[in-house]
Amino acid sequence: MSQANTSIAERLKINTNLARTILVGFIADQIAKAGMKRAVIGLSGGLDSAVSAYLTAEALGPENLLAIRMPYKTSSPDSLNDADAVIKALGLPSMTIPITEMADPLFARFPDMSERRKGNVMARLRMTILYDQSVPWGGLVMGTSNKTELLLGYSTIYGDSGVALQPIGDLYKTQVRELAAALGVPEQIIKKPPSADLWQGQTDEGELGFTYAEVDQLLYLLVDERYTIDEVVAEGFTREFAEDVWRRVKSNHYKRTMPNIAKLSQRTIGHDFLYLRDWTT
Repeated sequence: MSQANTSIAERLKINTNLARTILVGFIADQIAKAGMKRAVIGLSGGLDSAVSAYLTAEALGPENLLAIRMPYKTSSPDSLNDADAVIKALGLPSMTIPITEMADPLFARFPDMSERRKGNVMARLRMTILYDQSVPWGGLVMGTSNKTELLLGYSTIYGDSGVALQPIGDLYKTQVRELAAALGVPEQIIKKPPSADLWQGQTDEGELGFTYAEVDQLLYLLVDERYTIDEVVAEGFTREFAEDVWRRVKSNHYKRTMPNIAKLSQRTIGHDFLYLRDWTT
């Protein structure tokens, strides 16, 4: 039985106009501070990359966003078509760089490699391509991860998490879908089952073992409203579900931070030396 709760779903809703204004401004500001005018993004054909592309195109101008499709031989044709729909709708310059011939030699070297390991290899290959192409393009690599994925650690370190900016990283998956509708993202992308498309038949919710609607509400209470496990159980969530999700959040914290540096000096990167305001001109 679903653990989703109507009242919590209402609290999760966002002001899409305000979110759009803030995120477009954030992208423009961060790109300018880096001394650049352009960005590059990997377009999977999924919801998150589509929303990130729409926001970035609005912030920088579509001519300044390079969209790259990077299919593997098992990638769904629908994913390629949906990515193409975003490219055409926004008028983005684009490239298609298949990764099959890059990935298969490593897969052949380790024939017992699991699907998850293969997926991580593909994610890291795609990030390698994005960073390589960011050089001749002259732009920063845009992230496409949402808050749900970041909290659960549902990402590949130095793969899809290895980016310069995460514009939608403070939006839960259900909020990303809400914003997508306001941005005019194609309907077939909004309604399709979320999938990283790492192997045939793979879906996010099938791999996670629960729906985004359920886990977003739980995470919202635990993270944004600082509920305890006992308090979310009182809201109707099972203790097993709540404890399992919170365990994932805690154990994957290392993915959400830069590698920890052991502190020896008075001013340590990541501890005391944090802000640009500390820099002399």
